Amino acid sequence: MLKKWRHYLLGNTCHIYTDHKSLKYIFTQPELNMRQRRWLELIKDYDLEVHYHPGKANVVADALSRKAHCNFIEARPTQRQKQDKGMAHIRDEIDDKKKACFKLDEEGVLWFKNRLVVPKDMEPRKKILDEAHTSMFTLHPGSNKMYQDLKQKFWWTRMKREIAKYVSECDVCQRVKADHLKPAGMLRPLAVPAWKWEDIHMDFIVGLPRTRRGV
Repeated sequence: MLKKWRHYLLGNTCHIYTDHKSLKYIFTQPELNMRQRRWLELIKDYDLEVHYHPGKANVVADALSRKAHCNFIEARPTQRQKQDKGMAHIRDEIDDKKKACFKLDEEGVLWFKNRLVVPKDMEPRKKILDEAHTSMFTLHPGSNKMYQDLKQKFWWTRMKREIAKYVSECDVCQRVKADHLKPAGMLRPLAVPAWKWEDIHMDFIVGLPRTRRGV
């Protein structure tokens, strides 16, 4: 919003109310990750104050931050859902107790409880993943957050695994990913043993290419 309304906000004092409490201290926080540094580069041009307001009390901002756009691509499924072999098998056994979690609505659309079943087709799945990860409303969430958002509306087999794979292959996420590991420290040489076979070390090397004989 700062980018969109830049021509109105530059030169004027503005107040930001957020339910993200840590953003209140972004100007005084001693250490910032890569994402926070990018935010700081953006907001340093503005005369603004950040105020913390709990989400339950901040109804307007809280509503804007919610993923209401998750209704994207929730238009009625096309013939692809009916042509999917796995879904056709579920349709045939929809009255079986083992398939009690599946149901058909009045238009013949298959649902898993209250979630739309997505056919095994990469085109609609990729559209869903792209919209949930790279759109201007989502801003590249992590795999867990993205899964929690999508599973409220959609369902397909191995859904969590596909989302994790999608996020791991995102170039933008890999560039700005914060490193949460502690530094390894300085290397230390091994102590010189006083007697043979007193100290034994082994290095395990894996992942070597196979020979022509397959060994």
